[in-house]
Amino acid sequence: MSVHHTSPGAFKAVFQSFDDLADGAAGPARLGALRAELARHGFDGYVVPRADAHQNEYVPPREERLAFLTGFTGSAGTCVVLPGAAALFVDGRYTLQAPAQVDEAAFTVVPLSQMRPEQWIEANLPRGARLAYDPWRTTLDARDRLAKAVGAAGGILAPLEADPFDAIWPDRPAPPRAPVRLLDLSVAGEDTAAKLRRVQEKLAEAKLDGALISDPHGAAWLFNMRGGDVAHTPLPLAWCIVPREGEPDLFLEPMKLSHEVRAALAGHARLHGTGDLDRMLSAFAKGRRVRIDQATAPVRLAGLIEAAGGTVDKGADAIALLKASKNPAEIAGMRAAHVRDGVALCRFLAWFDREAPRGHLTEIEAVEALETFRRRSGNLTDISFPTIAGAGENGAIVHYRVTRRTNRAIRPGELFLIDSGAQYPDGTTDITRTLAVGVPTLQMRRHYTLVLKGHLALTRAVFPQGITGAQLDPLARQFLWAAGLDFDHGTGHGVGAGLSVHEGPARISQLGHLALGAGMILSNEPGFYRTGAYGIRIENLILVEPRAVEEALKPCLGFETLTLVPYDRRLIDLDLLDSTEREQVDAYHRQVAATVGAELEADARDWLAAATAPL
Repeated sequence: MSVHHTSPGAFKAVFQSFDDLADGAAGPARLGALRAELARHGFDGYVVPRADAHQNEYVPPREERLAFLTGFTGSAGTCVVLPGAAALFVDGRYTLQAPAQVDEAAFTVVPLSQMRPEQWIEANLPRGARLAYDPWRTTLDARDRLAKAVGAAGGILAPLEADPFDAIWPDRPAPPRAPVRLLDLSVAGEDTAAKLRRVQEKLAEAKLDGALISDPHGAAWLFNMRGGDVAHTPLPLAWCIVPREGEPDLFLEPMKLSHEVRAALAGHARLHGTGDLDRMLSAFAKGRRVRIDQATAPVRLAGLIEAAGGTVDKGADAIALLKASKNPAEIAGMRAAHVRDGVALCRFLAWFDREAPRGHLTEIEAVEALETFRRRSGNLTDISFPTIAGAGENGAIVHYRVTRRTNRAIRPGELFLIDSGAQYPDGTTDITRTLAVGVPTLQMRRHYTLVLKGHLALTRAVFPQGITGAQLDPLARQFLWAAGLDFDHGTGHGVGAGLSVHEGPARISQLGHLALGAGMILSNEPGFYRTGAYGIRIENLILVEPRAVEEALKPCLGFETLTLVPYDRRLIDLDLLDSTEREQVDAYHRQVAATVGAELEADARDWLAAATAPL
C-alpha cells in the first residue's frame, strides 16, 4: 500500500493502549486502606518498590502495586508510606510525569536527585516506629540501605511476609500463564548444553558451588526459551539453580509447557513448579557457596540459603555478562531486524511528512501509524516498550506516554519526538527521532545540532579494551556542556537480542563502570529537554566491534551503527557541523538509502532520496 494513500483512520494499535492504566484520584483511599492493613500486622510504615520478585523493569499486571496505590505508571519508582506522610521517589525521567498522575495532597513527589528514600526515612520515621519491607520484592542491597536508615532514625525494620495488597486490591489480576516457546538454533546461535558449560566454567573459576538465577532473562538465554509473562519482553518468569557440575533445576509453572517444550527442556534440566523452589533451594544450599545476583535476588531466597547452612555469595549475575556479548547468529538477527525496522520507519516518516503539516494529526494517530507500518512487515511479535510520542511541550517529558486524556494535536511549528522499538523473532530495536513539523526555529535547530554532534562523536569513538561506559559518556555531552546544557538520563543502555530492550550490565552513563566488550549492543541517545516547549533526542543502536588501529598497543574497539533511519536534515544547522561531522552524516545517509531504499515502494523511496540527499 502506498504511504501517500493511507489515511490516519486506516491505522490501529494492537500491542499498546492509550487508556490511563492507573487512577491517581483513588490514591488517598487506597493509601488509607494500606495503612489500616499495615496496622493490622503491627507495622507503622511500608516500602513499596516498583518491582516484582525478579526486579523486572516491566512487570505483570498483578505486580503493578505502585501504580495501583499512587496512580504513577512509570517504569521505576519507590513509595515510602508512614503514618503521617507518604513520599514517591522518581528519577529524572519522571519528574514531570509523576506530579501529573498522583494526588499530591496524599503523596509527595521527590526527585531522586534531591533526596534518596533512605534519607527521607531517616528524617521522617518516628522513633520506635516499625517499618516493613517485602522480602520477595527487596534485594539484599536495598534491605541493607533501609536498615541503616531505619537504625539511624531509631526505628525497627522487619520483613512482612504477607503481601498487604492482597487485602486491599479486590480485583487484583491473576498471575501470568503465557506459554513457553523454544528458539531455533539458527536464531539462538548456541545450544543450551554449550551455554551451560560456559556458565559452569565461570562458577568453577570463581570457586562457587552453584548459582541461583533470579533474573528470568538469564534463564531465557540459557535454555533458549521465550514466553509472554510480561509486556513487551518475551519472558517466561522462571527461577533456576545451576550447580558447578551436573544438571540444573529449572522452576516455572507447568501449565506454560507443551509436551514438546517440556520434553526439550527436560533434556537439559530437572523441571519443577515454582512452588518447589523453597524446598529445592534449601536442600541444594546446605554446606554450599551459592552466588546470588545482587541486582535481582530477593532477600527471601538469600535467607533460605543461609538458614539451610549455605553461604550467600552476593555478586554479579552468573549469566549477565555472557548474555551481553552477542554471538554471530544473534548479531545477524539484530542486523536483519534493523533492516526490517528501517523499512517500516521510513514508510512511517514519509507518511508523517505528508500528514503532520496539515495540523490534524494527533500523538495517538502517529503511534498507531508507526505500529501499523511495523506490523505490515509480517514479522512483528510485539513492541519493545510503549511508544513515547511527544509533540511540543510533551516532548520535554522524557518518558511521556500518551493517553486519551493527554493526547493532543501535532501542530505546525513544533517538534515531535518519537521513541519506539519493536520485537521481532530475530531481534529487538529501539530508535528515537526528533522531527520538525513545518519550519523549525533557529533555537530548535541549534539545540538539535548540539545533540546530534554528541551523538556523532560517540558513534565515531575508537577506544582500547578496558574502557567503560562512564568514560565514554562525556563524548555525547561535550557540546551541550560547552553551551551550559545537559540531559538528565544516561547516554546509552544495553539491549538484548530478542529479549529486553533495556539489558544490563553494560551501559553508557556516569554509572556505567563495566568495560565494554565486543558483541555488546547499546543505545546512543543524547538529548535536550526544554520544559514547556520541546524535547530533542536522537537514538541509534550500536554494536561494539573490534577496530584495527595503527600503532595500537592493545586491542581496540569501535561501534557499528545498526539503526537505519535518516536524521531530520531540516533540523541540522550546517554552520555548527565541521567537515568530519558533515561527511559522517552523509555517509550514514548513503548507507540508509542503499540498504533500505530497495525495499520501499516508489513514493517512500522518493521521500528517502530527499531525506538522505547530501548536506
